[in-house]
Amino acid sequence: MGRWDMIENMTFEELQQRFAEVYNDIFSNDMASKSIIVVPSLTLDQKILSKVVGHCHYEERMLCMLLLLRMPRTQLIFVSSIPISPTIIDYYLHMLQGVTSAQAHERLKIIHCYDGSDLSLTEKILQRPRLMKRIKDRILHPEGGHIICFNVTEHEKKLAEALQVPIYGCPPSLNYLGSKSGSRKLIKDCGVRLPLGFEDIHHEQDIIDSIYKILAEDNSVTKVVVKLNEGFSGDGNAVVSLPENVFAFQRSEWPNYLRNNIKIVAKDLTYREFLKKLNQMGGIVEVFVNAELVRSPSVQVRISPVGDIQIISTHDQVLGGESCQVYQGASFPAFEDYAVELSDITWIIAEKLKNYGVIGRWGVDFMSTFNNGEWFHYALEINLRKGGTTHPYLMLQFLTDGHYDASSGHYTLKNGEKRYYFATDNLQNPAYKGLTPYDLLEIVMCHGLHFDPSKKEGVMFHLISALSEYGKLGMVCIGSSREQTMKLYQEVVQILNEEVTNDI
Repeated sequence: MGRWDMIENMTFEELQQRFAEVYNDIFSNDMASKSIIVVPSLTLDQKILSKVVGHCHYEERMLCMLLLLRMPRTQLIFVSSIPISPTIIDYYLHMLQGVTSAQAHERLKIIHCYDGSDLSLTEKILQRPRLMKRIKDRILHPEGGHIICFNVTEHEKKLAEALQVPIYGCPPSLNYLGSKSGSRKLIKDCGVRLPLGFEDIHHEQDIIDSIYKILAEDNSVTKVVVKLNEGFSGDGNAVVSLPENVFAFQRSEWPNYLRNNIKIVAKDLTYREFLKKLNQMGGIVEVFVNAELVRSPSVQVRISPVGDIQIISTHDQVLGGESCQVYQGASFPAFEDYAVELSDITWIIAEKLKNYGVIGRWGVDFMSTFNNGEWFHYALEINLRKGGTTHPYLMLQFLTDGHYDASSGHYTLKNGEKRYYFATDNLQNPAYKGLTPYDLLEIVMCHGLHFDPSKKEGVMFHLISALSEYGKLGMVCIGSSREQTMKLYQEVVQILNEEVTNDI
């Protein structure tokens, strides 16, 4: 009897149920034989995703999963759209502790689609039956295997059934709960504070009606945000500053006003295209929260297949762009003033999502305002997928083997020392274009910028392939204080700038 005979032809639901049954035995044992298939597909609206610079290389953010090879009996299959430089793969494997690079290479399979088109990676795989068979044939331990995805849609569900391996992620039938509209409804059901606004918006007239409803409840509002249900990294948002004479405004004047005054975050996305996306996927209109001090924290959660809830991390996100809607980076952990309180609020939401059947990593984005000596927290949205704070935290965890304590808001190493980081996917400079992965790592070595395993401090880079074409790079700067993490970041920027200047 072959190793596939016992599990062939199981439905997605049956695969997920079996995953729950074996989860505790496999995941509590680092010595267990398991196969992890990493499919870092951003299966999102491609029109919106295309506005993110270098998005075709964002699959590389999940290369941090290669550090799972530190478990000596774990096999890892990493699938990508386009080939990844062996130099980058070696860079990650060099970070493994207690395992030789050669031994890790034996348990690592890198499979490419050789397709740089705008289709999602999962769709590319499904279009290639031979490649799919090649993946399946290389899975050594299907009984202890699972797929890791960025997000789970019907495409990932189809892939799981084809490979006969479960997914550690939220079932696609629950994805509405992670949309902007679904998030607002669930957050309200939990009794958690959120900005004044309205869900299930599909048309321009809905936007106008929502503005009037908002003003009826709070006539001091001067700005609102329109968000597409399936936006990514802020590029599905648009900001509307209300006219000064809004109460004298005629309804007939609004379409023209919106057309000329709405500020769409996604570059080169016209108002007509934005309305078309809104009609297709729906969205929300809510108040643009403002105060004397505003921060954008997030909380990352994991629900296991057996229903265990864990608050994984808290971050203070850095938002940029003209309207401060685009994710730029994050500091970990969130500030002590509110990190524990945000975790407690998120736990309430997690309990509700657990009851719906959500599993895997997901997060909640907040807006926190400081007024009259007090912090007020607004839950903005639930992201039932991995996000911009997922891979930095995974890198920290794999490299330092520490633990985040949600009850204290601190990340602590085994020796009791605390660690912090600043992470970004958006270090970008046109002068960096032309720097190859080899060039970057040579600069890193010559200037001692690499992560130091003995001190458990330093810099870990990602999105390395985006550097040569887009002048864009990601990094995680790990230190023993917040100040040190920013010092590391500034040092990297200074050295890179000097290096490219010297090349001229």
